[in-house]
Amino acid sequence: MSKKWTYLFTEGNANMRELLGGKGANLAEMTNIGLPVPQGFTITTEACTQYYEDGRQINDEIMGQIMEYVAKMEEMNGKKFGDLKNPLLVSVRSGARASMPGMMDTILNLGLNDDVVAAMIAGNPDPKFERFVYDSYRRFIQMFSDVVMEVGKKYFEQLIDNMKEKKGVTYDVDLTAADLKELAEQFKAEYKKQLGEDFPSDPVVQLKEAIRAVFRSWDNPRANVYRRDNDIPYSWGTAVNVMPMVFGNLNNESGTGVAFTRDPATGEKKLMGEFLVNAQGEDVVAGVRTPMPIAQMAEQFPEAYKQFIDVCNKLESHYHDMQDMEFTVENKKLYMLQCRNGKRTAQAALKIACDLVDEGMKTEQEAVAMIDPRNLDTLLHPQFDAAALKAAKPLGKGLGASPGAATGQVVFTADDADAWNQRGEKVVLVRLETSPEDITGMKAAQGILTVRGGMTSHAAVVARGMGSCCVSGCGDIVMDEANKKFTLAGETFKEGDWISIDGTTGNIYKGQIPTVDAKIAGEFGRVMSWADKYRKLKVRTNADTPQDAKKARELGAEGIGLCRTEHMFFEEDRIAAFREMICSDTPEEREAALAKILPYQQSDFEQLYEALEGCPVTIRFLDPPLHEFVPTEDEDIRKLAAAQGKSVEEIKTLIDSLHEFNPMMGHRGCRLAVTYPEIAKMQTRAVIRAAINVQKKHPDWKLRPEIMIPLVCEVKELKSVKKDVVATADEEIANAGVQLAYEVGTMIEIPRACLTADEIAKEADFFCFGTNDLTQMTFGFSRDDAGKFLNAYYDAKVFENDPFAKLDQTGVGKLMEMAIKLGKAEKPSLHIGICGEHGGDPQSVAFCHKLGLDYVSCSPFRVPIARLAAAQAAIADK
Repeated sequence: MSKKWTYLFTEGNANMRELLGGKGANLAEMTNIGLPVPQGFTITTEACTQYYEDGRQINDEIMGQIMEYVAKMEEMNGKKFGDLKNPLLVSVRSGARASMPGMMDTILNLGLNDDVVAAMIAGNPDPKFERFVYDSYRRFIQMFSDVVMEVGKKYFEQLIDNMKEKKGVTYDVDLTAADLKELAEQFKAEYKKQLGEDFPSDPVVQLKEAIRAVFRSWDNPRANVYRRDNDIPYSWGTAVNVMPMVFGNLNNESGTGVAFTRDPATGEKKLMGEFLVNAQGEDVVAGVRTPMPIAQMAEQFPEAYKQFIDVCNKLESHYHDMQDMEFTVENKKLYMLQCRNGKRTAQAALKIACDLVDEGMKTEQEAVAMIDPRNLDTLLHPQFDAAALKAAKPLGKGLGASPGAATGQVVFTADDADAWNQRGEKVVLVRLETSPEDITGMKAAQGILTVRGGMTSHAAVVARGMGSCCVSGCGDIVMDEANKKFTLAGETFKEGDWISIDGTTGNIYKGQIPTVDAKIAGEFGRVMSWADKYRKLKVRTNADTPQDAKKARELGAEGIGLCRTEHMFFEEDRIAAFREMICSDTPEEREAALAKILPYQQSDFEQLYEALEGCPVTIRFLDPPLHEFVPTEDEDIRKLAAAQGKSVEEIKTLIDSLHEFNPMMGHRGCRLAVTYPEIAKMQTRAVIRAAINVQKKHPDWKLRPEIMIPLVCEVKELKSVKKDVVATADEEIANAGVQLAYEVGTMIEIPRACLTADEIAKEADFFCFGTNDLTQMTFGFSRDDAGKFLNAYYDAKVFENDPFAKLDQTGVGKLMEMAIKLGKAEKPSLHIGICGEHGGDPQSVAFCHKLGLDYVSCSPFRVPIARLAAAQAAIADK
């Protein structure tokens, strides 16, 4: 028995999405519940996969089954392909298992040729019918040429415009049958001119080519980009639906429409949609003519409208979700061509979920499971005004690294961003790449645009933490930092020019686009409370400032999973003392310099503890290599030399000596604490003193500071640093005459740490996976440079997405699993979390739930996303 590659609509159902795609499964389901669906068949997603395996060919077995099913379809509909008396015309449409609107191809009116057209007209002398036939024919030639044979649309559109001009009319509908007949001839001539062969007249050849084109469109550039953005695997493939045509363009008793059972923008429970008389579906979507609101359909087609309202109610109560439907009326008779769960804004998703629970259609768990966590991003950040955005054309595109919308005047340095902001100007900071000392400028800017760097570059991580908009890695920008200008798509931008960037899509626009502020509605709190009820994973935040920590608490964070202390060293008053420490020659000089920073660090930690109100706070000790802290400008170098009583040359020599060939794998993390124990001791004093002071102020809070030693690869390393930390902490606690529990743990971010996690667990109270570094070291490529070649990897299908944005579950995930097993076996009390950027990615959160982690930690604005994703993972488990 050969494999089944084709299914009639009567043979499928809604649960067969993986095989029949979303559209095919829903057509089958609508057939099963008795709705008026033109009866055809679906070619499975497996046939698509087979097409690619066979070198982009449809093999004989599949083609044989397709022809068998064409015969069944002919029998069911009482019409025949290519028949002159009763010809069968079909549409050929794509349908993947996840909705991908507009990303793949459709062909309508297939089966027409000169003979069929002549026979149809001969059988119906009505001149309006003749016009309809020629209209359908010219549409088919145009669509087939464009979609199947890849002759550009523009050639045909030019011919239509010429014809309208010649006849002095504005709309296609005003062209007569004779005009359309002439157009069909012109189209066929254009086809021959472009391809050197006649337009195919055999309907079987037309069908075979159309099916191939739909399979081929699964791999077109726009589908590939959409899949990457929406986590749809390439391996899924698309199904193909072949069904008899119903004609909305038959006459004025016919029409076509698209409708939603609820408002997709607000979620309000009312029918929304558009209808066009005497038109085909593509006309509504393409916006060729302005359609009328769906309610007006009641006046022109009262019976069909009444039936359509019944269908809407039936579909909503069947699917228990808002439906997006396409339908056609032919001679006043209604036909349903598609239904699917409608795409909606985040605001609408929350409202619909709550309403469906109130209407008794969904349980709380089902309501939580139906919301796409990634959509919540848009609720928390300013967005561009929708109408203004529609009218704007992007000049270029980078990576949408941190969501939101920003419009401002271009500046090129962090100092300028700060200065302009002080004057009340709105700015967008444009840099080749950002570094930690740019932090003040990044805070001052509305948004950040970088030429280099990926989703986990410095700019991206910091912007997400602050909730600022960021577009990174726009390699098309030609930067001229020295002259404060850059060029993109032939446009030159100088300092002070207006630019707008969209951190969700990565699009870059010239000029100002108005923005609207984010609104968090009441439904947000309600859905979040359900999510919190069902999730097992705790959600913490990555926060380095009290402002970030407060924001994260407002958004539901249950602690800090990562406080990066180095960000605190870059403030003006501290950096001088820290540079002094770097230039010191003896431990005593280093201690004296660090003593100046101690009160600042202590005050920072006190404010963080206050903001977290007794929730756990994990403080990572100094991580970056020292060269990141030394001055680069001559003026700053002179200042440092004067302060240190050294010559400029001596300071320059010292700075050169700190330069490393591969700083990410260089003298950083716990290696600094091993070389300069003074640093870890100072940080320990600050952590413990701050905790003692805050505990005294709030006796009811249970403070238990968590000290995290970064970049450990060997247990003896951790032991050496921990010895200094414990001795210093215990001395501080004894001097204060108080009791205070604290923990010392480590970040697991080097493959060797995963492999020896049982050894490391002997010395650690907790593990926290730093998956940014763990990904970098496991793959062996730098996260700041990977952007240069990842696109080639996507095109070659080597990778489907950026491993720094989506946790690599097969490689990095296996290391994590091993570390958890080894660590917990050695120390069952070990608590384990993740604090890389992956902590806010829904798929990665689900994986962390599966691994049995205690918490995920992510940037403040991703906390709601992680809460929702954690709940969905727990609900899916059940």
